[in-house]
Amino acid sequence: MCYFDHTLWQCGYWRWGPFRQQCNKEYRTGETCGLRLVYQTYLINDPCQLCEKVDKKQRRLAKMAQDVDRWAREGGRGATIQRTQAEMHDLQLEIDKLLRDHDIRKNSVNY
Repeated sequence: MCYFDHTLWQCGYWRWGPFRQQCNKEYRTGETCGLRLVYQTYLINDPCQLCEKVDKKQRRLAKMAQDVDRWAREGGRGATIQRTQAEMHDLQLEIDKLLRDHDIRKNSVNY
């Protein structure tokens, strides 16, 4: 039951911070007992790194969709449209994976 700082973002994502105080169960200097308790929680109003990555990828996906629509109206770019649609599919899979990772971490026990 050693004490650590705790960082919490507005979206619910969290992480452990640095070691702060040793508990009575551990007698060796510099060692921890393995159990983590919150010493202090720091609330951050900015989006977490995963949210920023998701936002960036979603903006890129929206731009690609606009490009595909424009190219379809203009005509004559079939290969470019197919390649971009494949990239859009891969990008959507990346976004889905990031969102899954974010939800797993957000909903895990953090205390």
